[in-house]
Amino acid sequence: MERSEADGPHDDGHDNAAQGSGAPVVGNIYAADGSILPGYLARIGAAIGDRDMLFLRRDPGQRHQSEIGDLLEALQPAQRVALIRLLGDSFDFTALTEIDEAIRLEILEQLPKSELANALRQLQSDDAVYILEDLDSQDQDEILAHLPFTERIRLRRSLDYPEDTAGRRMQSDFVAVPPFWTVGQTIDYMREDENLPDTFTQIFVIDPIFRLLGSVDLDRVLRSPRKTKIAEIMHETRHPIPGNMDQEEAAHIFEQYDLLSAAVVDENERLVGVLTIDDVVDVIHEEVEEDIKRLAGVGDEELSDSVRDTSRSRVPWLLVNLVTAFLAASVISLFEATIGQIVALAVLMPIVAGMGGNAGSQTMTVTVRALATRDLDVHNAGRIIRREALVGLLNGVLLGLLIGLIAGLWFQSVEIGVIIATAILITMLAAALAGIIIPIALDRFGADPAVSSAVFVTAVTDIIGFFAFLGIATWWFLG
Repeated sequence: MERSEADGPHDDGHDNAAQGSGAPVVGNIYAADGSILPGYLARIGAAIGDRDMLFLRRDPGQRHQSEIGDLLEALQPAQRVALIRLLGDSFDFTALTEIDEAIRLEILEQLPKSELANALRQLQSDDAVYILEDLDSQDQDEILAHLPFTERIRLRRSLDYPEDTAGRRMQSDFVAVPPFWTVGQTIDYMREDENLPDTFTQIFVIDPIFRLLGSVDLDRVLRSPRKTKIAEIMHETRHPIPGNMDQEEAAHIFEQYDLLSAAVVDENERLVGVLTIDDVVDVIHEEVEEDIKRLAGVGDEELSDSVRDTSRSRVPWLLVNLVTAFLAASVISLFEATIGQIVALAVLMPIVAGMGGNAGSQTMTVTVRALATRDLDVHNAGRIIRREALVGLLNGVLLGLLIGLIAGLWFQSVEIGVIIATAILITMLAAALAGIIIPIALDRFGADPAVSSAVFVTAVTDIIGFFAFLGIATWWFLG
């Protein structure tokens, strides 16, 4: 028995030297800041304009997919499709996985569906799914209709998994053998079958209904006598990953157990694919980038997005911030009389808000990341909260004394110095507690702390900071 869903050899994107004509290109195309060298970009633009296919197939046709992706992003919109057409079979469509979604969709819309289908057949299944998943269902169906039945089913199965799951990220190309095969049979199979994946590190062991039994590392196969049964050297599959598992959860398993690859199984424990470390690295990068964007309230924004899309992405959280800003303003309005009599308070209020906001952001950022990586859990939450409270208290004392001294000398008033020093201490302590407790609470209630923590932490620090500063001042001067 054998199992491989790869239908033909494909380029894994790591060596394109075989493409095009002439010697492989090794020259650097990047400036010190990481951008494409202007001279190189101008040379490629001129070659596109002159339709110099011989030059383009030698360079950039032989470059790595990531370099081609960067080049596509740097070119003018009209030049991108022209370059792809001029490269023809030399263009590595894996490069489309390296560019912004908006640019990728713009390119895909201009290419014939039959041409896209033929290109996707040359890619690993995970790369093909990555390109297809951003298209609407009608475009997906049109492209898949041009594919042979087995390939269409293979890609459709991956697309049927929810977005951001292991099933979407898996490769459906793998090597699997029955447990009664010998090492010799397995080696001969790997040598002779042309439909196996180009690269793999594990051989999976399955029963007659493709239920996963275990796996064997390639080094174990090579070091075992040819007559040895696979069942004798296989180990139970380490941490098989359900296809519906969130990709971030799958990445955490890879990180925790130092995996290079892992089997992906369906709800009946049948082998459907393999998740590899290169895909997991991409997942980790995407999740970190996503968390950073969510902390700033910008959603899934890309640099290539239009003004309208960018504005639409940012406005919702700005409106939420507006609401919390009015809450803070309502606190200030309670102390109009005090502010009217003591102008120094109005001058110093931004310092209180700024220090509280920055302190809260520091704690919140560390907390959100710790929750994402699962370094912060129910077992150590109490200790970390106490630590952050003490940090806030210590920083509040140090900064409060410094700011109080400066404010006292500035306004020639010991009272003003004492008031703002006390307010800074209270604000820093509140910011530290809010920065850790709010994300933990949101996480406990099933909300994404990366999305909503910033708004609530800012609101808490502003309200407590203003109330402490103006409340103490009112009690001191007008009480």
